Amino acid sequence: MDCKGIRILGLDVGSKTIGVACSDALHITAQGLETIQRQSKKKDFSRLRDIIREKEVYRIVVGRPRHMNGDYSDNMEKIEHFVDELKKVMPDMEFVYWDERLTTVMAEKVLMEGNVRREKRKQYIDKMAAILILQNYLDAQGD
Repeated sequence: MDCKGIRILGLDVGSKTIGVACSDALHITAQGLETIQRQSKKKDFSRLRDIIREKEVYRIVVGRPRHMNGDYSDNMEKIEHFVDELKKVMPDMEFVYWDERLTTVMAEKVLMEGNVRREKRKQYIDKMAAILILQNYLDAQGD
């Protein structure tokens, strides 16, 4: 399948929010879309389904949290469970895990350098982390 012109979604899945980013049609850049405030699986999946339809997504890249020593973070099991459930409602979607080490730290740094005030950073941090996860994935593909 020629996937050029079809977008890739990046997700930073947390317990309270999901940062969402989307590639351009040529898979060169990642743009932040939104931060979904987690409510219920049904509502969260419904919002993701709407985004996927609107943006013509064929693959989802999910951040895989690791510690600096390479061990998975405590959140990994919850994220895998979330993705397993999402796969059930979106069986035709491709899913890829991507190492997200330091993305939150980098996202914080980018927001600080952009002079985003501390109290505002919290609302942008997950979306920025999703952008970094997806951009790192896109850069590694070398299409």
